[in-house]
Amino acid sequence: MEIKKIVGIEPGPPGFHVFSAFKLPRMGLPIMGTVLRDKGYQVKIFCSDITPIDWSEVLSADMVMLSTITSTANETYQIARKIKEKAKVLGKDIPIVMGGAHVTFMANEALDHHADFVVRGEGEETILELLSWLESGNDPNVISQIKGLSYKIGNRVQHNEKRSPFMDQDSLPTPDLSLIQGWKNPSIFPVITSRGCPFDCTFCSVTKIFGHRYRTRSPEKVIEDIKYYRELYPHSWIFFYDDNFSADKKRTKRILELMIENDLHISWTAQSRLDVVKDRELLQLMRQSGCKVLYIGLESVNPETLLEYNKLQVVDDMEEAIQTLHQYKIKVHGMFVLGGEQDDRDTVMQTVRAAIKWKIDTVQMVILTPLPGTPVYEKMVSENRITSFDWSQYDGHHVVYKPNKMSVWELQFGVMLKAMPKFYSLWQVIKAGVKFKFKNFLYRSYGHWMLIKWKVHNSRYLEEVKAFSSKLKSKEKTKQLAKG
Repeated sequence: MEIKKIVGIEPGPPGFHVFSAFKLPRMGLPIMGTVLRDKGYQVKIFCSDITPIDWSEVLSADMVMLSTITSTANETYQIARKIKEKAKVLGKDIPIVMGGAHVTFMANEALDHHADFVVRGEGEETILELLSWLESGNDPNVISQIKGLSYKIGNRVQHNEKRSPFMDQDSLPTPDLSLIQGWKNPSIFPVITSRGCPFDCTFCSVTKIFGHRYRTRSPEKVIEDIKYYRELYPHSWIFFYDDNFSADKKRTKRILELMIENDLHISWTAQSRLDVVKDRELLQLMRQSGCKVLYIGLESVNPETLLEYNKLQVVDDMEEAIQTLHQYKIKVHGMFVLGGEQDDRDTVMQTVRAAIKWKIDTVQMVILTPLPGTPVYEKMVSENRITSFDWSQYDGHHVVYKPNKMSVWELQFGVMLKAMPKFYSLWQVIKAGVKFKFKNFLYRSYGHWMLIKWKVHNSRYLEEVKAFSSKLKSKEKTKQLAKG
């Protein structure tokens, strides 16, 4: 078949969530789309969070790529069904390729939901080989050699050999964000400089997809990317999309030195670990180059939970690290994951009290979510503790498993209706205003308003989970009485 036009779609997150104001596209489709553009294909990308899908463009495509994470899987499958139905009316059969974190681990499910092909893991090489196969006559002996690909032969699912991680990050082009329809004048633009993570947190799927080997783009290439985007978006911040921007501190320093040398004084933010504060030279370079906020994965104030998560850090270092970052005029966005095996109701409230005491600027308290592919998911499934396989609830705002030391409702209520509202309370908003901390005032105001909206939007869900939790608790009590 002849393939000229390819459309990529990134479904938006389900319903309303408290991070709705931050509309940054994931980078899988822009990278893939740019690779395909450079090979001569006409590429358009729709991110539902940014602009509605233009169905006339989709139905005129020769192939559609759908990118998924777990919370968007349901929407992805609905879009795929809609494409197949509309294309059939037009007498067409548009191949659908799904990729991303969720379908990497749930390829069978994706193939049962209208995917013709599933690209598992990193897809730059797989997609090119698949296109070559589609365009050259569909030889069954050839497709079986395409690593990282899953597909059906009749009713039988075929999972080809896993593809090795893509090593040469410098060979990838600067992602062309203009391929994203409706993307213009962003307040912040993404730059990705690495893949993989040398750490292995039990709740995170990053290492399961990208591996432990930290593969990087050279500092010189990163500067090229920044210069390119700076021309297009001169007033925007940078968000370094890496899972851990400072994993290789020597390399990070070189990137920041080059930013300073090239007069690229751009406000930027990134994700990092607590240990970044151990290198004061790095902190100084961060400050000089324009770092405004670091997203720090604190995860828990419970030492036992940190061990369970395999976080390799201790609670005692947290307050001092936050104070150190503040000394360098760097704000801290503290990220916590609540609901570990040793967490109880007290842990939830200890977390928010610590966040306020430590003067963290903003926090993100999410409910532990057993994402497919992670050790947490495997454990919960093996112990029959998953309470919902509705993937739209796998967003960190909903409890989808039976916690160990509290009820489903206690965790749901504790995080979303007590701890987060306490941090973003009206009192905290007023305090920030009185102290003339303008940005903190705005952040706290936004958080306060978003949590009110989330509660209203999820009122029926909250009633249902409370009733379900009560029923579950009653069953457990009956079992215990029966055992004597």
